[in-house]
Amino acid sequence: MSANHSTPLLIVEDDLALQKQIKWALDGFESVTASDRESAIAQFRRHQPAVVTMDLGLPPDPDSVTEGFKLLEQMLDLDSGVKVIVLTGQNDQAHALRAVALGAYDFLAKPFDPDILTLTIERAYRMAELQAENKRLQALHQPDALEDLMTRDPEMMRIARMIERVASSDATVLLLGESGTGKEVLAQGLHQASKRSGRFVAINCAAIPENLLESELFGYEKGAFTGASKTTVGKIETANGGTLMLDEIGDLPHSLQAKLLRFLQERKIERLGGRQEIAVDVRVVCATHQDLMALIKETRFREDLYYRLAEIVVDIPPLRARQGDAVLLAHAFLRRFANDQKRVGMNFSDDALKAIEAHAWPGNVRELLNATKRATIMAEGQRISAADIGLTAPSTDADGDAPRDLDLRMVRENAERQAILAALARANGNIAKASEMLGVSRPTLYDLMHRLAIK
Repeated sequence: MSANHSTPLLIVEDDLALQKQIKWALDGFESVTASDRESAIAQFRRHQPAVVTMDLGLPPDPDSVTEGFKLLEQMLDLDSGVKVIVLTGQNDQAHALRAVALGAYDFLAKPFDPDILTLTIERAYRMAELQAENKRLQALHQPDALEDLMTRDPEMMRIARMIERVASSDATVLLLGESGTGKEVLAQGLHQASKRSGRFVAINCAAIPENLLESELFGYEKGAFTGASKTTVGKIETANGGTLMLDEIGDLPHSLQAKLLRFLQERKIERLGGRQEIAVDVRVVCATHQDLMALIKETRFREDLYYRLAEIVVDIPPLRARQGDAVLLAHAFLRRFANDQKRVGMNFSDDALKAIEAHAWPGNVRELLNATKRATIMAEGQRISAADIGLTAPSTDADGDAPRDLDLRMVRENAERQAILAALARANGNIAKASEMLGVSRPTLYDLMHRLAIK
């Protein structure tokens, strides 16, 4: 009987006679062997086993457990989910317990019962498979709070899950990224996921003159200055019970940074011209495209304010770094604008899709949105060309940099993922068209999408 598992069992044992005995006892499993730490790591990297059995006493000092513990730590560093079963001598229970404390799955004393070892290995495989399936399902999950975020990019999906986890806390979130990457979409998603009862209030610190920004943020009492004919509530107070987004926080005048810091520390404000402190319960989200650490070095941004704002920092990748997202978003924008312009049935030509994929999009999602809207209005027919978008179709597919990762399995998976995401984007999610582009059957494409956790 042969156990059907996706990876072989790795048996690490320096006593070659015992190694053969273990391999024979476990003949139901496909297995590979190693007799020292170096060969074990080589086999581990090559086969990426889900389960390992190992002796702690390995060369060059088989009477010591030093090499065994080094190997255990190395394997867990390479794959924290690997299930390591330690086979120990009768008097080595203390070492076995230490191994479990470090992350080993289980231990058995020699001489072992083959049936018990087989059962232990089967359970270890089952646990590894369940954890891998759970990880795959988590990767497929699109957080409900960020339903407005359109992406298939793994990094953006990770950010979406991060936002969802952070939402229930009151931690201040700092969103960093180039202009047009969708910082406000993420901020609104954070607010929705937080279930806060108040409003989402956004203010652009760069768009309001310095002499007006303070009154906009903190409000003012009647008579506080010339023209203050009535008491006016500021943005911070307006967001009470909700979320306040301070966009372009890097442009906040230095004179207001100390006042904002005091509010963040005490959660109380004073309106201009007022003497009464007002408690405000508000979640603060800040965003900027600037390098705040560089501004700190130039003394244009307070370091203490930065660390108060940066409780949770989210780095948003530019559109050019998101696998398949440019074409995915272009299709979505085209549907929206075509409906608005009563030009239902419009679509992109192949040269337009290739141009969208190849373009660097320095203005990110905002630039893509504007280009698609312009093309929807200006295109003469129902088919939008690269020229309609204002781009030049690439003459040949550009070759990327040579992969730095020499793990062939990872290189292959990354290449497959990029090709599938690109095909799905070009086909606008149509599985039949995408499978035809890729030269595989639909069942094969479904299997690949399942294995690579592509939704």
